[in-house]
Amino acid sequence: MLAMSTQTAPVAGRHTPHSLAYNLAGITVLVLLLAVGAAYLVDEMGRAARAPAPALTDGNPIRQTISGRELSVPTAWFRFGEQVRDGFTNQIDLRVMFAPAGSDVAMPVDVTLLPRSRARTSSSLLDGVYLHQFTDETLGGVAGLVGKPMRDSNGYSGESVWYDAISPNPFVAKCLEAAEADGVSQCVRTVYLPSGIAAIYTFDATVLQSWRQFDAEMERWLTSIGAW
Repeated sequence: MLAMSTQTAPVAGRHTPHSLAYNLAGITVLVLLLAVGAAYLVDEMGRAARAPAPALTDGNPIRQTISGRELSVPTAWFRFGEQVRDGFTNQIDLRVMFAPAGSDVAMPVDVTLLPRSRARTSSSLLDGVYLHQFTDETLGGVAGLVGKPMRDSNGYSGESVWYDAISPNPFVAKCLEAAEADGVSQCVRTVYLPSGIAAIYTFDATVLQSWRQFDAEMERWLTSIGAW
């Protein structure tokens, strides 16, 4: 007669010491990975904060060709590291600084350069799109510009357009209200440069106060790299 085994199978759902140790080890590894990732993110943010602001005197240029025109762009101006390479491209993302006359504070302006066929100017959108979306309200606060809110019902909630109503080739910028109470409104202006390249400018809405100086200052920066 065979002797009955005295071993019993583990109860379903109960962790054995081996599986419990394995799970704890997995959790420990996950926590360590999250900690390393957080430390890396903090380090990268610190590097970005310590990086000097772009300047017209920057060197170490990268040569890129866009829309058949070769540009020579200082490495420090690029917003994205993967774009820092010589050769042909269809988009260049830069950051320059706008310092209005009489001000000690320079504001960053993000510039995206594209082939002309990939963008419409803000002035053409004013006549073709924006004018048909305005509400009856008129905004104030920027000398020389007319501010018009856009209709919420047409998908333009929180957006407004600011434009020079006198010039035949007006300054036009579309702005979006800040998402948070302590945030800042952002504006976008798209133009065609004399070179045939399109430039999309993104900037803090406070820059509108110095709108008459804006295009001339952007010309200084973009002329220096051959984009104007």
